[in-house]
Amino acid sequence: MTDLKTTFAGLSLRNPIIISSSGLTNSVGKNKKLAEDGAGAIVLKSLFEEQIMLEADQLKDPAFYPEASDYLEEYIREHKLSEYLTLIKESKKVCPIPIIASINCYTDSEWIDFAKKIEEAGADALEINILALQSELQYTYGSFEQRHIDILRRIKQTVNIPVIMKLGDNLTNPVVLIDQLYANGAAAVVLFNRFYQPDINIEKLEHMSGEIFSNASDLANPLRWIGIASAVVDKIDYAASGGVANAESVVKAILAGASAVEVCSAIYLNTNAFIGEANRFLSAWMERKGFENIAQFKGKLNIKDIKGVNTFERTQFLKYFGKKE
Repeated sequence: MTDLKTTFAGLSLRNPIIISSSGLTNSVGKNKKLAEDGAGAIVLKSLFEEQIMLEADQLKDPAFYPEASDYLEEYIREHKLSEYLTLIKESKKVCPIPIIASINCYTDSEWIDFAKKIEEAGADALEINILALQSELQYTYGSFEQRHIDILRRIKQTVNIPVIMKLGDNLTNPVVLIDQLYANGAAAVVLFNRFYQPDINIEKLEHMSGEIFSNASDLANPLRWIGIASAVVDKIDYAASGGVANAESVVKAILAGASAVEVCSAIYLNTNAFIGEANRFLSAWMERKGFENIAQFKGKLNIKDIKGVNTFERTQFLKYFGKKE
């Protein structure tokens, strides 16, 4: 009999399928159904710092006194936060699985007090999402990575629940950052966040949205970096995100070193039925390979020789194209 239980960010999960922050997790009813359909954990839809500030700015009237504008901004902020805390509390009542709150932020000051309220509302963990492109001409090398560390430090001073850092793939060296995040108290990292995909309409001569959903080919980057990082920074947990498009992807991510996967597009495209299908495939594969639990094969194919990473990459490239040195 196979055991699908896994540990992620100090949380005990009945299986490695985590529903990632999205419109799939923005209501109590949806979360209850996801839990009933077998999810291992749920990350609530992110609360966006920038979105709250944008809404406040849009409602401001130049004729207002500065005090009135400040009051309006604070009211909108508190209203959004109150709604989010209610989502946490009510989801916890009906979901027997870990409920992970999510904040998308870009400063280390706005969310410190709210992080404590999230903990008090009953969230089992907090996922921090710092998604931003660095395009400033006067950009200081390393400042984006340092922002992750600064935000983590401030939040860890406030809460005792596990803090998970979800990273974008626009990092020069994810391994160094992950090591620093672990040193500063992060319980887990998720690799990687999915950026907005742009496209261009050549008839209308305007920008348009590109492909919304991820696909199986997107899994390559998480596999690469989880495989590299988990072999070196092995005290922190990893989850793969982006490209977990089929049941086989779950097995691949665990073999690379992940404890869990975050799934979104596969649910949108295949409904909640994907959860059961992935778990059944994982169980059958484990039984076929003689594994009784996930710990027996987690990281079995990570890249242990970190000094040989580039050699490994080049060897695989040459092997694929059938060339010789």
